[in-house]
Amino acid sequence: MAVEPRPKRRQLTPEEKWQVFLEVTSGELTQTDAARKWGVDVSTVIKLRKLAKDGALSAFAASKPGRRRPTDPRVVDELESENTRLTEAVKELAIELSLIRGKARWG
Repeated sequence: MAVEPRPKRRQLTPEEKWQVFLEVTSGELTQTDAARKWGVDVSTVIKLRKLAKDGALSAFAASKPGRRRPTDPRVVDELESENTRLTEAVKELAIELSLIRGKARWG
């Protein structure tokens, strides 16, 4: 009786791993069906789901709410100069408004 050699392990690309994860998570396929479809062991599918969960949790933990500040120094400089220009414009308008309102009270 001859023993059959084990089939070669299939190495999934990152895109294929993501597709396996999506198919199982969405309920499109069971873990067993996904393993058969992609030619991997069920334990591989289980590991993919755990890796995706761990990666998502660490990304959520590292993220901070709100907008990120632009990292390009040119963009930061442009935004700071625009902020300065607008601040000065608001100051001038506030002075003008107080002068106009003040004059109206005189009359």
